[in-house]
Amino acid sequence: MPAGLPRVWAGAPYADEVRAVLLAHKERGALRLAAPLGAVLAGAVRGVGGGGGPLLLVPVPSARSAVAGRGHDPVRRIALAASAELRRSGVGVRMLAVLRQRRAVADQAGLDARQRLANVAGALEVPGAARRLMAGVPVVLVDDLVTTGATIAEAARAVRAAGARVTGAAVVAAPRSSFLSLSTEAGRRM
Repeated sequence: MPAGLPRVWAGAPYADEVRAVLLAHKERGALRLAAPLGAVLAGAVRGVGGGGGPLLLVPVPSARSAVAGRGHDPVRRIALAASAELRRSGVGVRMLAVLRQRRAVADQAGLDARQRLANVAGALEVPGAARRLMAGVPVVLVDDLVTTGATIAEAARAVRAAGARVTGAAVVAAPRSSFLSLSTEAGRRM
């Protein structure tokens, strides 16, 4: 488990239909799937909680080249759908895409845990103006998928450096064998 990794809640196990839906949205541009994926992510955010106050959802950014190739940022789209779902249910939440890549990173597919940590180390930042919006605010990091936790740990480092309080992370899906909490309404452990 990477140093600095906050507790991570997953809305569903990364297998079968969930994997197919995530890949269809992310890689094949099935944008209509953002709403159901956002509902699953909202369930994971509910698992994180946040101490009763309003929450700030901060999506982990996709690489610029990936966004250009896909024509959209899937994590940002899912985070927007999740924040809308949470607001409809009375949760005080807003989504703010403040994380930026300071440098290019390699595609994580095919890298082992150690290589992923090295690949993303120091790669993310919160730019100066956005730092003022985050001072002392409870933040839930959001992503579509987590495998080793390297990217979320790097995002947590960058958000903490900006003065925010990371209360946890929420993802749509994670492998069953991982170290995460499966965030169903019952809050079962994976």
